[in-house]
Amino acid sequence: MNTEHTGSRKDYFFGIAAGFFIGLFLIPILKTTNPDIFEQLKYILVPVFMVLVPIGLVIASWISQKISIIWQLAKFLVIGVLNTLVDLGVLAFLFSLASLSGAAIASNDILFTFLVPITFFILYKSISFIIANINSYFWNKHWTFGTDNHKKTSAEFTQFFLVSLVGFAINIIASSLVFYFFHEIGGLTVDQWGLIGGAVGSISGLAWNFIGYKFIVFKEPESSPV
Repeated sequence: MNTEHTGSRKDYFFGIAAGFFIGLFLIPILKTTNPDIFEQLKYILVPVFMVLVPIGLVIASWISQKISIIWQLAKFLVIGVLNTLVDLGVLAFLFSLASLSGAAIASNDILFTFLVPITFFILYKSISFIIANINSYFWNKHWTFGTDNHKKTSAEFTQFFLVSLVGFAINIIASSLVFYFFHEIGGLTVDQWGLIGGAVGSISGLAWNFIGYKFIVFKEPESSPV
């Protein structure tokens, strides 16, 4: 049975909350990537996205009357954007924390070597991904796919972990490749290339995550024959 619905009060409440966090996590990212734009927009980012996200959901609700998958996909994309910004926001915070620590740790400094060099960038990216992944589980479970099925919580979380582990590999590989091959070109700083690599990694995992979450983790139970 298809239990997808559109435009409930809960949906728009979640949309406003997602908009709040999207604007909030954009603040440290803009501060790192473009301080001038950050100074111009820092006070309006949160309220703007608290309005834009619900408007986008209204539009998706209209379209979903013709193409039903659009509604769920729209919610997934909102959370995908949020998770990307959580990922990048935490990454930017770790960059700032390292620069303020007095230890002069650069993102491309080697932390240790295990078959291949493990840099501080990989450590920071791993921490930011884990935090974003925890955020992703709760938003996707309780809003995007709406499966409050407590009977399969343990199995569901295991499936989520395994699907996300593949997404983690895609995320880290893509972001690291961009960072290693491009961080010395274009006149950008190492930290700016780190955020670009992080964005590419996050976006690369979105398609896999949607398929895995929808058809493996949060799959709707089949209706019993009457």
